[in-house]
Amino acid sequence: MVQTESYIMLSIVLFTLGAMGVLLRRNAILVFMAIELMLNATNLALVAFARHWANDTGQLFVFFIITVAAAEVAVGLALIVTIFRTKRSINIDELHEMKG
Repeated sequence: MVQTESYIMLSIVLFTLGAMGVLLRRNAILVFMAIELMLNATNLALVAFARHWANDTGQLFVFFIITVAAAEVAVGLALIVTIFRTKRSINIDELHEMKG
């Protein structure tokens, strides 16, 4: 049986990679993927703690996080497509001016 500490360490590594992706990447699609990685790292930690304490509340929170992540992807990708149609780029550095 895998110990809870192993799941938490994996969650920390995944969250750190996601945070580095958000801070270092300039492509909007890659930033969204990094945010999803951070959300999944949080889900992993919540499920590990729920299993450790034999409580289903953590899994309920995971359900809500997955729902929010799905909504974020739908809205975020719609925004990225709209910005790409007007600016012809999804580079975040080029989007600092929101002029039409």
